[in-house]
Amino acid sequence: MSNKDTILTVEHLYKAFDGTSVLEDINLEVQKGEVIVLVGPSGCGKSTFLRCLNALEETDEGRVLLDGEVINPAEGKSLSHVRERIGMVFQSYDLFPHKTILDNIMLAPLKVQKRDKEGVKAEAIELLERVGLFSHKDKYPRQLSGGQKQRVAIVRALIMHPEVLLLDEITAALDPEMVREVLDVVLSLAKEGRTMVMVTHEMAFARAVADRIIFIDGGKVVEEAAPDEFFDAPRTERAARFLKTFSF
Repeated sequence: MSNKDTILTVEHLYKAFDGTSVLEDINLEVQKGEVIVLVGPSGCGKSTFLRCLNALEETDEGRVLLDGEVINPAEGKSLSHVRERIGMVFQSYDLFPHKTILDNIMLAPLKVQKRDKEGVKAEAIELLERVGLFSHKDKYPRQLSGGQKQRVAIVRALIMHPEVLLLDEITAALDPEMVREVLDVVLSLAKEGRTMVMVTHEMAFARAVADRIIFIDGGKVVEEAAPDEFFDAPRTERAARFLKTFSF
């Protein structure tokens, strides 16, 4: 039974591609203001799981609920409405190359949410200032570094006022020196109480930002624990072997 602070619930989620099981009986409750970090080997189903949460992938079995409301595509809910409430940031940025940074950020709230242009512009500028990119607002994506583009992608998600923010390997495509500038933004969001579910291979960061670590392997939740418990005393041999491959 979900408590009153539960914002996102996953019940018995199954997903397969071409007959091959990718996710098997995943169950999860996310509380408001909680940061969940998904870790595990490449190909274990972490990114697919994130995509199921905001209906970018349709589940084969099980349900995803936001504030008690089923959001599975099969239930007939509006997908655009779902994706306003559950924002997602990808590792590939996905910015429109022919639009300025400011226009990239303003596009969805104006076109999708039909919000007031001046209000959206003011909020976009405020968010850009927050992530240190105000001076780049009139530039185009090609003029920015990877780390700068990823910070823009985060701002673009935030301006839609999502209730839950999904972050899928957002530093994977970045040079090492650019990783910190992006992680600092995410850490600040965690400190202000944003509800986030993220996939990362940055183990030191996962330990610093997470309220809970979910270790997935072979499409199953193998272990779930608080960060210190997971990293200092993993309960399963599989998690212990996984952690030995990192130095942090």
